[in-house]
Amino acid sequence: MDKFVINGGSRLVGEVTISGAKNAAVAIIPAAILCDGICRIENVPQISDVTNCLRILYEMGASVKTIDAHTVEIDSHSIHSHIVPHEIAKRMRASYYLIGALLGKFNKASVAMPGGCDLGPRPIDQHLKGFEALGAKIALKDGMISVEADRLLGNQIYLDVVSVGATINIMIAAAKARGLTIIENAAKEPHIVDLANFLNSMGADIRGAGTDVIKIRGVESLRGTTYSIIPDQIEAGTFMVAAAATGGDVLINNVIPKHLESISNKLIEAGAEVIEYDEAVRVRANGRLQKCVVKTMPHPGFPTDMQPQIGTMLAVAEGTSVVSEGIWDNRFRYTEQLARMGADIQVNGKVAVIQGVSKLKGAPVRANDLRAGAAMLIAGCMAEGVTEIEDIHYIERGYENVVEKFRSLGADIKRITVPSSISKVV
Repeated sequence: MDKFVINGGSRLVGEVTISGAKNAAVAIIPAAILCDGICRIENVPQISDVTNCLRILYEMGASVKTIDAHTVEIDSHSIHSHIVPHEIAKRMRASYYLIGALLGKFNKASVAMPGGCDLGPRPIDQHLKGFEALGAKIALKDGMISVEADRLLGNQIYLDVVSVGATINIMIAAAKARGLTIIENAAKEPHIVDLANFLNSMGADIRGAGTDVIKIRGVESLRGTTYSIIPDQIEAGTFMVAAAATGGDVLINNVIPKHLESISNKLIEAGAEVIEYDEAVRVRANGRLQKCVVKTMPHPGFPTDMQPQIGTMLAVAEGTSVVSEGIWDNRFRYTEQLARMGADIQVNGKVAVIQGVSKLKGAPVRANDLRAGAAMLIAGCMAEGVTEIEDIHYIERGYENVVEKFRSLGADIKRITVPSSISKVV
């Protein structure tokens, strides 16, 4: 069993470079299945979700060639199966993007129900509604989703709720459907725009990504392309919050500042300084931060994937903060771990009331999920004493070289392996 061990209390100071966006990569890689040529994808993050995604394509018959640490070439011409290997697919939430990709390529797909972090129910009804509108028939059996159509036909699709996953999945499937598909009440996240740009670079006709109405005019074929994934908004936000929470001074390189505005605004409200450059932001803080009110919302609102990180920062801010979660049912499980470290947080449903304490104290904790794990990293850096984090595989789903990056900023952090017989944190 592997752990992160952090000896806390140090200010984070220096520069860090952000990797490619996880949420874009796990959509773009499946979308490469639609291509009739070779896709060269650059700025690919080295994280376990990406490794699993590439392995799925390889096991289905694609040629996957690693050019360098952050560049891969995918040739999907030889994919011979519409069935995704169950054991790999169930490990990651984004496995459902393979439904849209395989449906677009073969007019049929069979994929295991999504796995990944346990954040509560993961309904995919809006995904299935979209596929049915395109002419597909759906069957659910033994944890597998099977989708099949004689031919995909464009249609008008209104999403009952704003869904990032459904927007992406429908967009992938519709790229080669006959006629015009219109997605209304579409999600607007940066990785949706990135996916649309990737598909368009292969010859797709997608307009309106980043607005609430996306129009996809299907094309007969998609050609090979070279494409670079955008920087990771959430990794950048995590280091921004870590810098502020530790009273540090960090220059965060390879970012798109526009994507970070909701995070920057909350840090400024809490008393930190945020300076924007063309492709970087600098965050610094002196003295105790101040309370603030945070509510997660679809983009361009404050992202749910940043809620545990900022909630952890507010655990030591002056006054009483209120954090409301508008997306996931189980997003507040990280607060139980913070309580081990002395935080004063009361959770009622999807609202947390955080009474700031003067400091956190190191303790054994666990990563409940990917972003809760990031919160524990920040908590460990803030805390007095030693913090040990278990279940770090969640963290490595979405953060590349996380130990090295935190260490480069002055954090006293290391990864250790301990006998699995030692009881885990509960």
